[in-house]
Amino acid sequence: MNKTKLSIAMMSLALPGLTVADELLGMQENPETWVMSAGNYANTRYSQLDEINLENVKDLEMAWSFSTGVLRGHEGNSLIIDDVMYVHTPYPNIVYALDLNNDGAIKWKYEPKQNYSETVPVMCCDVVNRGLSYGDGKIFLNQADTTLVALDIDTGEVLWSDKRDTPTTGATNTGNANVFKDKIIVGISGGEFGVRGYVQAYDMNGKTLYKAYSTGPDDEMMVDPENTTAMLQPIGKDSSLNSWQGEQWKIGGGTTWGWFSYDPEMNLYYYGTGNPSTWNPLQRPGDNKWTMSLFARDLDSGVAKWIYQMTPHDEWDYDGVNENILVDQKVKGKMRKMLVHFDRNGFGYTMDRATGELLVAEKFDPSVNWANSINMKTGLPDRVATYSPEANGEDTQTTGICPAAHGAKDQQPAAYSPRTGLFYVPTNHICMDLEPFEVEYLAGQPYVGAEVNMFAATKDNMGNFIAWDAREGKIVWTNPERFSVWSGAMVTAGDVVFYGTLEGYLKALDAKTGRELWRFKTPSGIIGNVNSYKHDGKQYISILSGIGGWAGIGMTNNLENDTDGLGAVGAYKSLSSWTTLGGVLSVFSL
Repeated sequence: MNKTKLSIAMMSLALPGLTVADELLGMQENPETWVMSAGNYANTRYSQLDEINLENVKDLEMAWSFSTGVLRGHEGNSLIIDDVMYVHTPYPNIVYALDLNNDGAIKWKYEPKQNYSETVPVMCCDVVNRGLSYGDGKIFLNQADTTLVALDIDTGEVLWSDKRDTPTTGATNTGNANVFKDKIIVGISGGEFGVRGYVQAYDMNGKTLYKAYSTGPDDEMMVDPENTTAMLQPIGKDSSLNSWQGEQWKIGGGTTWGWFSYDPEMNLYYYGTGNPSTWNPLQRPGDNKWTMSLFARDLDSGVAKWIYQMTPHDEWDYDGVNENILVDQKVKGKMRKMLVHFDRNGFGYTMDRATGELLVAEKFDPSVNWANSINMKTGLPDRVATYSPEANGEDTQTTGICPAAHGAKDQQPAAYSPRTGLFYVPTNHICMDLEPFEVEYLAGQPYVGAEVNMFAATKDNMGNFIAWDAREGKIVWTNPERFSVWSGAMVTAGDVVFYGTLEGYLKALDAKTGRELWRFKTPSGIIGNVNSYKHDGKQYISILSGIGGWAGIGMTNNLENDTDGLGAVGAYKSLSSWTTLGGVLSVFSL
């Protein structure tokens, strides 16, 4: 019996009725492991390990590496449980279990069978996958074709699987599954194909418990018109239906492909919804609720407690799916249970996660120009008509919009240090020209209706890595980068913050000052997330490299026109001068 199963058995004997929630709550406190994508329920991506510190990080060296055998964009990060590292790949979504007690030998391998022709052509922005999850002695893989698979942690044997959607309609999956307490929560991708977004809950044996949509009738969204609130007020009856024209909500997007977090004390989980479909705003009058929104849902009942829509009637593809980091800090002299969210629209939001009250909303990239500010009473953005594609009309190019469609920050997750009280944020510094045009919906065909061209907001500076004070909504320090920072960050108790670059550098910075302390060029561009673990008394840092994702779509798909890849190809054309395709796990130690 392995240590995980033994510990669960022992705890169950001591406390009858112990649930999976207690298992993960305890496991996430062990700094030697990394048991979920963000390291903990709160999504802080903070490691309590401190062997690697400001004084010795310069001495980091490559300890070992592993080739995944797949040459596409590698997002997400590994899990480390009981001296075994679990590594995933983009499509075809291979899972490797690597034995850390045996020089990283492959303990088991799982490679699913998926229909390539049905799935890959309808994956919007590369065939990425954001990682694995663990619970109840199982490794959960959320496949591209929307199949959720439970694998035995020791053998890789398939224990159960469920295919929840149909790729031929454009529904696919890029996000990881989320294990909270005794449930598994998954979302869906496909907003560029008119897929109606939802979250679905399973029990540990694969039984569907509920499905809650982002748009539509109240019962299908699992909202209570009188008790679900927005800006502290009841949302009222038919809040979504009243914000759409006709039945556009049925193909209205609001997909849920990003990161999820969980507060076990309040039993609420948090996530964001994506863009309304189509991108052309003139084809969908109204606020298009509840796309571009943050949701707080009760884990057991599925009912939404509160919602906040960041970009009503989106005109720019500013998906609201980025991570929600849960911390407790004082804001204006009062201790708050905070939720901190860095949105694609370029504003950093600090919310009270218990009530949904908006506390702070400020720009985290200086180029943001589509809105002047956020009204703190209404929560609405003060839009600038010059940068409104709707105001300028169909078949008219609106120029110089900042940020570009992939936002001032895309899904690449930020980190938080309780030692500094700061958030460490990988950002984009890119603008765009956008021209909307009329498009007809056909199931399984792109439903975009816009031509986009992206470019750097500042010459030779397409991204920044910043430290952010969410209590005041201000940048503390900035580390400029040549390209967008598309890697997830991690910060440690040694006061070192790590992130990767599209050129392929893994970098270590002083968390207090932003001063660069160390860098290493990995075999390919980095769009993965950094994590850390301890084995045989030594701290390790690991990262997946493999260029791709939206930023690298031109390289992975051999695209050449500037407007290809939903506008990304032109902006990142020079990336091929710095890196090539790859798929490698790199591990470092002193």
